[in-house]
Amino acid sequence: MARRDNAVSGKTVLVARLSALGDIAISLPLLYRVCRIYGDTRFIFLTKPRMEGLFVNAPSNLTVFTADFSEYQGIAGLWRLAMRLRGEYGVDLLVDLHDVLRTKLLRWFLRLRGVRYAHIDKGRAEKRALTRRRGKRLQQLKTSAERYLETFCRAGIRIPDNEIREIVSPASPPCTVYAPGEGPEDAFAAVSSPKAEGEYWLAVAPFAAHDGKMYPLQLMDKVVKLFAARRDVRIFLFGFGEKEEGAIDILREGCVDKTVNMARSRLGLSAELALLSHCDAMLSMDSANMHLASLVGLRTVSVWGATHPFAGFYGAGQDPADAVQINLPCRPCSIFGNKPCLRHDYACLTQLSPKKIVSALKS
Repeated sequence: MARRDNAVSGKTVLVARLSALGDIAISLPLLYRVCRIYGDTRFIFLTKPRMEGLFVNAPSNLTVFTADFSEYQGIAGLWRLAMRLRGEYGVDLLVDLHDVLRTKLLRWFLRLRGVRYAHIDKGRAEKRALTRRRGKRLQQLKTSAERYLETFCRAGIRIPDNEIREIVSPASPPCTVYAPGEGPEDAFAAVSSPKAEGEYWLAVAPFAAHDGKMYPLQLMDKVVKLFAARRDVRIFLFGFGEKEEGAIDILREGCVDKTVNMARSRLGLSAELALLSHCDAMLSMDSANMHLASLVGLRTVSVWGATHPFAGFYGAGQDPADAVQINLPCRPCSIFGNKPCLRHDYACLTQLSPKKIVSALKS
């Protein structure tokens, strides 16, 4: 029900988060909840085309606007995009969940047309203190969900206290898209028949954007083989692109009948979410897949190397005990895992034994 005491009731709110996949997945529980609280407010979510498949079972007052930025290059292109958004939707307010150059320019252009805005505080100083080489300040920082919530509040979008508690500190994954087992089976029929009684489905997402977040594939191979040896297990290996397709083929050697190469299936995000809702657990890196799992209430065991859950990117509702990591004085050394290893050996990952990961999943 709309809260008519709020300044945005009956207006149009533009929410901008252009990338990345995981960050957009983190924003969905809050975004969907806000849309349902303010049913008479129109929300436009600005992002890139590949992200559109995430918005499954979206509220009726939410429109996803995807922009191909090859068509909106440079300052002139972003001006055209801003004027198009203002002209087509009559935007009254911009909530910038990204705060990068493109969104800074968009909010500046829209401000010239009288559009109010609020933008995220990413806490860059706190994150530098967490990852600096000496004298690290090892403490839990605000989560991305909390930072998004603060941005909506600064924009004047008030949220009841009980709703805030559920959004920021859910007791279990928020099931924003599908509840466990509720994804349509026909969405993934091309890669698997329905789950048999007593069968255990494990989703494995072995890849990450940077080496500092990715468990070595030769060790991941051992994890996959240990699970594939069980009669009741079926393993879905997730990835994207030709390089990851080939790497998954290598992981499947010797257990092809127990594994599925999801990177070759090209089902799309909405179908993958449907499949994940039928899985029993996921093994992922500090990557988008952990956050996709949270959208369907799927328990996830995650592997952490150069990065750390303290930075605020842990999966919503996931058990902190399911974060597999080892304590080293150099950890964490990076927020995104993109910095070169100071030791030159990625000990934070190579010293994690496959048995430790398997044990975490079995628990």
